[in-house]
Order: sequence, then C-alpha cells, then structure tokens
Amino acid sequence: MTFSLVARSADGRLHGVAVASKFLAAGALVPAAAAEVGALATQAHVNLAYRPQGLTLLRTGVAAADVVAGLVAADPEREHRQLGVVGVSGSGASWTGPACHPWAGGRTGDGWAAQGNVLTGPEVVDALGDAWLAGSALPFAERLVAALRAGDEAGGDRRGRQSAGLLVVQRGGGYAGGSDVLVDLRVDDHPDPVAELSRLLTVHTMLFSRPDPATLLDLSGAVAEEVAALLGALGHSVADDGTEAALISWAGLENLEERLVPGRIDPVVLTHLRGVAPHVPAPRSAS
Repeated sequence: MTFSLVARSADGRLHGVAVASKFLAAGALVPAAAAEVGALATQAHVNLAYRPQGLTLLRTGVAAADVVAGLVAADPEREHRQLGVVGVSGSGASWTGPACHPWAGGRTGDGWAAQGNVLTGPEVVDALGDAWLAGSALPFAERLVAALRAGDEAGGDRRGRQSAGLLVVQRGGGYAGGSDVLVDLRVDDHPDPVAELSRLLTVHTMLFSRPDPATLLDLSGAVAEEVAALLGALGHSVADDGTEAALISWAGLENLEERLVPGRIDPVVLTHLRGVAPHVPAPRSAS
C-alpha cells in the first residue's frame, strides 16, 4: 500500500528514506535509518521489528542483501512483507513477498532501493529509480523528495494519496549538532501529501540548513547599516545591544538561529529580514 526509496549519498555520510502511501501516517511506520550505518523501509504488511533488527545487522557490517535475506527468512509472514535496505557500501536490496497486493515489486542499484505495492504499475518504481539517478546534482534530501514526486506523478498508490514522509540522518547533523537526525518530516493526512512534503522541506531548509561559508557577508559597513535599520524597524534596540546582539535576538524569535555565524550574516537570513521588516531602503553597496 506504499512506495518508497531508501538511499545513501555518494560520500556515504547521509542515509535516508522517502515514502508515500494511501495510509495514515506512513512516515511514522515505514522508515528507519542510522547515521553511517544504513536505512530501511518496511511496508506492505509492516513488520516494525525489521527496523531495529535491520539496523543492528547493518551495524555489524552485514551487507544489505544479507540483511534482507536474514530478516525475511526468520519471518513467518514474509510473503506479505515488503522491505528495502541500503548499507554503507554496495547495492541496495529489496524484497517483495508473493502475497503483496499487485502491482508490487522493486528495483535496486548502487546505494539505493525502490519498492512499492498496490501501485498503478511498474512505472512507479521505474520513475523512482530513474529520478534518483537523474538527480545527483540536487542536495540529498531534495533528491529523495524529487524521486518520490516522480513516483507519485507516474501513478503512485493506485488507491489514491494520503501521507508521505522523509527521514535523513547524518552524523551530528541534527538541531545544534545534538543528534544525527538531519530531517524528519511527515505529512500524515493530506490530499496531496508529496507536494506538502516538498513544501515542508523548503521551510526546513530555510530554517535549519547550515549556511554556505562561500556566501556569507561580513556584518560591517553598508551591510551592518542595513541590518541595523531593518532590526530597528522591527523594534529591536540596536543602540542598546549592538547590531550583532540584536540580530541574534531577532533570529532566535524567527527560528533562524542555526544560520547565525559570528561577525557575518547569511544571505538567506538577510533576505528573510528584508521580507519581514517594514520597508527600509538598502544602502547602494549592500548585497
């Protein structure tokens, strides 16, 4: 009743799962991932035990294909299960039990596995795989969602749409570096869940992605003058606290603290500040 893609990045630092289904909150059940270990999706007649068991096997160095073989061999309900697994190296692996509702099947390649059941046809899994392979220039999370969108547009779940989810892990990639969960977004019940998931990822990227060092602007000169004027227009006291302190205070209220860099400003933050502040003419030399 679901289609999904499990994958790792080319450098092996990120693992993730994207899933969509005509099922309430599929993102709460299907995906599991551990940084620099691997990722898996359990679907059709979901077996939640596959998640900890599969990640444990991956941690011990078991290849994805052997993880799949071991999990399904020990499962008396394996004919009703579907499973995709990717590890730290090598090809992904997929299992589709013969009792899964048609159309059901999977496709795998180096570092990825696509699978689905109750689909409009094999074109859904083909679209997942083709879009993943074609999206190598995209950021990892966006690449997963782009593949999911391609599967959805190819027909997706033949019963319709309801939910979607995205889980991406990276060592120390979570909020403030306090966890390995880089992205964990779910659309539990929505008429167009993949589109909504894409919108949420855009918001997540704006708020929580680390700034690109190559684009940072020095918080000095005309840039500092503009930032001070914009913050002042929003009621933040630059005169009392200084421009950088006022910027930190404002950014915290806007949930942009992950994009702060001492002595500099991320253009994403500056663009957002310009968008929410009352109109203040920018100095000619400000970027």
